[in-house]
Amino acid sequence: MIALLDYGSGNLRSVHKALLKVGASVQVVTGPSELSDADAAVLPGVGAFDDCMQALQKQALLEGTRQFIRSGKPFLGICVGYQALFQRSEEFNSRQSGLGIFPGSVVRFAERPGFKIPQIGWNQLEQIRTDCPLFQDVPEGAYAYFVHSFFPKPEDASLAACRTTYGESFASAIWRDNVFATQFHPEKSQRVGLQLLSNFVNLAQRNSKTDGHGRTLLK
Repeated sequence: MIALLDYGSGNLRSVHKALLKVGASVQVVTGPSELSDADAAVLPGVGAFDDCMQALQKQALLEGTRQFIRSGKPFLGICVGYQALFQRSEEFNSRQSGLGIFPGSVVRFAERPGFKIPQIGWNQLEQIRTDCPLFQDVPEGAYAYFVHSFFPKPEDASLAACRTTYGESFASAIWRDNVFATQFHPEKSQRVGLQLLSNFVNLAQRNSKTDGHGRTLLK
C-alpha cells in the first residue's frame, strides 16, 4: 500500500488517479498513525512552501514524515513535496523550516530576459544518475511538465538524479537511498510520468516483500 499524504494540496486527486492507473493500492492519509502500515509514501504539492509545512505541522505529519523516511521505505516528494525535504525556502521571506532531510535552500529563478516566472510547461530532463531506479525505461532527453517559480539548491550536488535548464540549470530530480523527489509533476507528464510512477510502485512492492526497511534494495 502507498500512503498519499493529504495536507490540503490542490493536486492530490490527480496524483491519486495516476497512482491507481499504474496499479498501486493507495490510501490517503491525514495523520502519522496511518503511515505505519504503508510500504511507501508520496508527498505531493502545489502552492506555497510555508502553507505546506504549516499544514503538515498542524496534522503532526512533519515528524511522522521524518520517521517514515528514516524507516528506509520508499518515499517520493513531488514539486512542493520535493522542496519540503530541504532546510528552508526563500519564498515570501519564509521563516518556516523544512523537513531538513537534506541540507540546502529553496530559491527563486533569477530574472532573465526571455524567461517568464513561473516556468509553466514542458521541459527536458538530463539524466545524471543513469542508475536511478525511478528513471528506469525513461528515455534520456524525455520531457516532463513543470509549474514552479522556486527550486531547491542542494548543498550536496551528488543528490541530483536529473537536471533541467530554464535560464539556469537546476536539479529537477534527486535520489538518495530510499528518498526520491521531482520538481516536475509526474502525474501531469503523460507517458513519461506514468513510467516514473510505475517504477516507484514497483519499488514499493519489492519493499513489501522484505523486512520493511528496503535499504538493501534501494541503495
